[in-house]
Amino acid sequence: MCAAATDKRAARGLRGLYAVTPDEDDTVRLVAQVDAALAGGARALQYRNKNAAPALRRAQAEALAGVCRRRGALFIVNDDAALARAVAADGVHIGEDDGALSAAREAVGDAALVGVSCYDNLQSARHAVEQGADYIAFGSFFASRVKPGARHAEVALIPAAKRFGVPVVAIGGITVANAPALVAAGVDAIAVISAVFAHDDLAAIARAAAELAALFVEEPVR
Repeated sequence: MCAAATDKRAARGLRGLYAVTPDEDDTVRLVAQVDAALAGGARALQYRNKNAAPALRRAQAEALAGVCRRRGALFIVNDDAALARAVAADGVHIGEDDGALSAAREAVGDAALVGVSCYDNLQSARHAVEQGADYIAFGSFFASRVKPGARHAEVALIPAAKRFGVPVVAIGGITVANAPALVAAGVDAIAVISAVFAHDDLAAIARAAAELAALFVEEPVR
């Protein structure tokens, strides 16, 4: 799906497992890990590497864009709208320290997606949607190894945020054990790092992704 001319309907289809990459300098290993997660059922991928040098970030983003294209998954770049545009990503995800939404939109264009972290704040989410956000993310819902000091979001935010009319993504300490509460509250997607990628082998990554993705499988109508 990765392409510069992403149809905005893709945001409406943002549902299920939204995998977020771990910090990994070995691009070959990272690509293999991501491919396993997508094979397991992840529907979207966010490339996030806070520590890599610009050249490595560019190389990794290009490689992961290709994997997502082959697997038919959305490819989103964290924080860096210029990089998202350079690799023809489906969109960019920004937080409160990543500049204005309008600047990100100008960088990636009207066709690409812009997702916004809203942490625990419904007013921020409302403002983001009014400014053109294609999806909004909240968290941390549970204790997170990646961001141990993150603000805590209550599950009750999810049904309230659904009223804004864009997909709602949950992040932060999500596992196959605690994700059902988020799904039951109506979340559209769960953004997960450790519960997918903190495994030693690719088969385990694929199994973990499959378990999380299966939480969104709708029951057949009887």
